[in-house]
Amino acid sequence: MTRAGIALLTLATLLAACAKAPLASVPIAEREAIAARMTQDIATLASDEFEGRKPGTPGGRRAVEYLVDRFESIGLTSGTNDPGNPWLAPVQLTSVRASRSDVELLVEGNRVTLREEEAVAVTTRQLELIAEVDMVFVGFEAQSVPTERVMGKAVVMLAGSSLNPERRILLEEKQAAAVIVVPPNAELVARVRRESGREKTALTGEIDEAFAVVATREGMARAFGTERWQALVKSALSEGFEPIDLPAKANIEARSERRDFTSHNVLGRLGGTNPDAKAVVLIAHWDHLGECGAPEAQDRICNGAVDNASGVALMLELSRRLAASGPFQHDVYVLATSAEEAGLLGARAFAKSPPVPLQDVIAAFNFDSVALAPAGAPVGFVGEGRTALDTFILETLIEAERDLGNREFAERFVQRQDAWALMQKGVPAVMLSSAFASEITAGPFLAGDYHSPSDEAEGIELGGAIDDLLLHEVLVSRLAIPATQPIQEPN
Repeated sequence: MTRAGIALLTLATLLAACAKAPLASVPIAEREAIAARMTQDIATLASDEFEGRKPGTPGGRRAVEYLVDRFESIGLTSGTNDPGNPWLAPVQLTSVRASRSDVELLVEGNRVTLREEEAVAVTTRQLELIAEVDMVFVGFEAQSVPTERVMGKAVVMLAGSSLNPERRILLEEKQAAAVIVVPPNAELVARVRRESGREKTALTGEIDEAFAVVATREGMARAFGTERWQALVKSALSEGFEPIDLPAKANIEARSERRDFTSHNVLGRLGGTNPDAKAVVLIAHWDHLGECGAPEAQDRICNGAVDNASGVALMLELSRRLAASGPFQHDVYVLATSAEEAGLLGARAFAKSPPVPLQDVIAAFNFDSVALAPAGAPVGFVGEGRTALDTFILETLIEAERDLGNREFAERFVQRQDAWALMQKGVPAVMLSSAFASEITAGPFLAGDYHSPSDEAEGIELGGAIDDLLLHEVLVSRLAIPATQPIQEPN
């Protein structure tokens, strides 16, 4: 090699050494170490030992215990700000599942029990029972029906293409003993029966106290006789229709399995050095569905590796790195929520009773189902345009050389993830994830392994998740402000 060639090679080597590494990047060996730690957390949380991490089950309690151990090992302190209840913030829940339905009509002395496919009675209370109450037919009416015509009676109401809950509620407010809704389509009755057999969970005190009866036209025709029933339906379409007292009485019984129980959010904290500290919140839900496979399936456990052991693993690794690089001036709260799958219930419980005033939360970042995209994938910005964080996040994405994903696709998930519970309270909360950058990335999972026993730890993709982790490390570090810097929050 000539001297000129040596000089050029030396210059190129020096320039390469002096070149600034891209923001939010680390050496390959470090990425591999991050992947190994995340893989371990995912494999543990998504193992059969945790039984699908359903709140209120032994598997759910094991998940909570595991998270407390991991929070402690990372170096977090309890974030409950309640010395009597370290780490665990109670989430009071009530679950309801229909267990029995009997609808019997006594028509002119003839006792007719409507078959399972002909009627279903559903209650959110443990028991709803009415015995031999008079019946009245109101057709499609509700508003115009006098209260005295329906009070204390079983009201038969025709429905259109939907079950018309507004009309049913109006009749209930007029003190009907029960409203038997009769849609034109028997499939609507079958759908109510299927849905009533699924467990529904809500924050305690927020279960709607409801009693509903739905019957098919075929069932009513069998009870009243086809000719009489057809005449009733025809009369409901006539001008000047008036409610018709029926020569019948109704016996209806509905029972539900209802239980109150306590689950927990797990809450850790990296304490800030500023006595007037604000807070940044990291969120990932630890819960999943428990056993959700078909009764006859060999594997019924829905392990929830992607949804959401992967999000928890990302949050744990991010917390570990922040703890190692701190201290920061602002507090960083690390929140593993319960009962997200039931309707963001853990996040809503946190928003109702936060350890720090919500107006002091300057940013919240949610991590959900992150293990889908390969390294180098764009970022889905779920919540863009809804908080004051937009400019700060978009500028950081440019610095990190991360492309923005499909905005329309990301928007579909705004109300389907924990950040929404905080956004509704005015907290700047977002979800930045390569997993939700496009339908090409998320679509196959949502159409296949999502909420299925096949969402297993084997073969998950962590490339994009690690990119997202490193991006959040930059975002959170800048927002929480290193203790060595003057306190000047990003715009």
